[in-house]
Amino acid sequence: MAVSFQLVIDCADPEPLARFWAAALGYELEPPPDGFASWDAYWRDVGVPEDELGTGADRIVDPGGRGPRIWFQVVPERKAAKNRLHLDIGVSGGRAVPIETRRQRVDAEAARLADLGALLVGVLNTEGLDHYAVAMKDPEGNEFDIN
Repeated sequence: MAVSFQLVIDCADPEPLARFWAAALGYELEPPPDGFASWDAYWRDVGVPEDELGTGADRIVDPGGRGPRIWFQVVPERKAAKNRLHLDIGVSGGRAVPIETRRQRVDAEAARLADLGALLVGVLNTEGLDHYAVAMKDPEGNEFDIN
C-alpha cells in the first residue's frame, strides 16, 4: 500500500526558500488551516512556544494535488556537504524531443531559476550521449538538476 509523505528540507531561512521552490516547481505557499489567520496562530493554538514562531511561510503544496507537500524546517547548522537526495526538475520533454530543443528548454529554465536566486554549478553533458542537463544550487546551497 502506498503512503503519503512530505519532503522536508532543512534550512536557515524558510520563507525565501519556500518562495524560491514554489516558483521553481509551480507550487504555492500552503495557506494556514481553516479558522486560522496565519500558521503562527495555528501553531500557537497547538501549544508551540513563542520563541519557535515567526518563521513566515515555510511550506508549499502542489495546487493540483499531485506532488508532495514540502516543508522548510529551520535547523541551527548550515549545510556542510553534498545532498544525499536532490530534486531533478524535468522541463526538456524527454528523448522524443530533439536534443537542441531539450538544450534550449533546460537552459531557459536554468536562466529563469538563476534570476530567482539559484546558482548554476555546471552543465551535465557527455559527448555522444543523448542527454543534456544542468546542475544548480538553490539560494541556500542545496543541489538540484534540470533536465
